Amino acid sequence: MDAFENVVAAILQRKGYWTQTSVKVALTKEEKRTIGRHSSPRWELDVVAYKGTTNELLVVECKSFLDSLGVPVAAFDGTRPEEEARYKLFFDSVLRRVVLARLAKDFTSMGFCRRRPKLRLCLAAGKIWGDEASLQRHFKRKGWVLWGPQYFQSELRALRDTGYDNTVAAVVTKLLLRGSRE
Repeated sequence: MDAFENVVAAILQRKGYWTQTSVKVALTKEEKRTIGRHSSPRWELDVVAYKGTTNELLVVECKSFLDSLGVPVAAFDGTRPEEEARYKLFFDSVLRRVVLARLAKDFTSMGFCRRRPKLRLCLAAGKIWGDEASLQRHFKRKGWVLWGPQYFQSELRALRDTGYDNTVAAVVTKLLLRGSRE
């Protein structure tokens, strides 16, 4: 399990979501033909989160990029189309529709969620390269969710201030932020 995915899952669990990381979505042969990837292996989603009270199913793509420039805003504003390949679910509407529909169908049939869940595509970005506010506006227009560095800093401070939680994210947060008033 990726460490950043673990942090994202821990934050979502605190917010009342059931989470699963590295979720594999097995597409049918017909679905693979529809997306133009006939020999595609199972599609893997970084974090899937479900909240029963709202019947909301979140699909979260996680990009920490902590020791790099970050998620480039230019990948989403059209100025660097070569970057789009890293964000297939955001740029390929057919792929997104097919994968998310299969996920909802599978999770419903396995009893993981109720029928017709509200699907939301999210990007968890530990670091963003460029104007985060413009990227937030773009995501909002598309009906997607963007969690950037400020979001994670705020959520980790909230995690620091909660009672004991035996998750790696909570323990490391308490160790690193103990005594910090920020």
